[in-house]
Amino acid sequence: MPSLAAAAAARRAGEALRRGVMGGRYLSSLRPSPATAAAPDSDEVLVEGKASARASVLNRPGHLNALTTTMGARLNKFYESWEDSPDIGFVMMKGSGRAFCAGGDVVGLRQLINEGKLDESKDFFRTLYSFIYVLGTYLKPHVAILDGVTMGGGGGVSIPGTFRVATDRTVFATPEVHIGFHPDAAASFYLSHLTGHVGEYLALTGEKLNGVDMLALGLATHYSISEHLDLVDERLAKLVTDDPSVIDSSLAQYGDLVYPDKTSIIHRLAVIDKCFSHETVEEIVDALESEAAQLNEEWCTLALKRLKEASPLALKVSLRSIREGRYQTLDECLVREYRMSINGISKPFYHDFCEGVRARLVDKDLAPKWDPPALEFVSEDMVDSYFAPLGEFEPELKLPTEQREAFI
Repeated sequence: MPSLAAAAAARRAGEALRRGVMGGRYLSSLRPSPATAAAPDSDEVLVEGKASARASVLNRPGHLNALTTTMGARLNKFYESWEDSPDIGFVMMKGSGRAFCAGGDVVGLRQLINEGKLDESKDFFRTLYSFIYVLGTYLKPHVAILDGVTMGGGGGVSIPGTFRVATDRTVFATPEVHIGFHPDAAASFYLSHLTGHVGEYLALTGEKLNGVDMLALGLATHYSISEHLDLVDERLAKLVTDDPSVIDSSLAQYGDLVYPDKTSIIHRLAVIDKCFSHETVEEIVDALESEAAQLNEEWCTLALKRLKEASPLALKVSLRSIREGRYQTLDECLVREYRMSINGISKPFYHDFCEGVRARLVDKDLAPKWDPPALEFVSEDMVDSYFAPLGEFEPELKLPTEQREAFI
């Protein structure tokens, strides 16, 4: 296997999205056998692999592989050791069951907040964001298999890596505004670098994308029918390499050729740019109402409905976050998002997060009582406070930018 002289090339292989341009033995199956929902903490991230590859398997299928602090810590540990090993050429990540990863375990996080365990809540964000920075600056090629639900933090632990394989089962979204939060886990970085104002659209509506649309937008680098993943698996398991171009060609060779259909987001880009380029959320809503009346198209009406269902505070915070992310590096976005997240689960802002999770995922009545209840009551001072420094006795997120080069 070549030495890590190819490390710089591995980074360059993923730079299109980051810059805003849009004889070994087989690995175990890319779709692990079902595991119990109540897996012990040590089984929440499994390890598979032979020859030149290692695969981390997110293993909470009963919770759609939602991430916990323990999982983030194990990922950090594994990836550090794999990066240092001369016998490992590339690394993979996949999920058990019907999801890749549905994001962070926000139900568990809400419980911690309600119990007053803020330090444990902060550990969750610190651990997860630190791993995402490791992934985004990883010295070896990384392949994420996005087979199934891929939402919120699921995008964070995959999109900053080198390769992302979407499938016909992929369902992607950043739906945080509907639980009173902001798209985090590096979302303000990768969404803001998409074409036009698609990032604002996805962040403010929580719109779901399929695998073909992920590929079309550059959120995914390759596509495979889910039933064909075994062929991808077999090919990757035979590779003894750390060369990203070899992995890229193998994924392309064993992937599937697909084209966006007439419902694809690519046919809406002009209208999305027209509406979501406006400076304020209020102006975006007005523009979308005008377009909905003229176009009489379902997607436009649905987008408007989702905007009106979301937390007004979260909408304004998220719009600013995406706009700031467009001019920031990955580490700068993560540091800012950490500040926003800690403010968002602390007084006076934690109400919307706890209420949104309750309404969507706990009681499931879909009737959150937001505070403030409408856009006109969300002041600029509130938004500024959400982005404010954490204070003298609250440490900011520290990332090893001197040891690990930040992307620009």
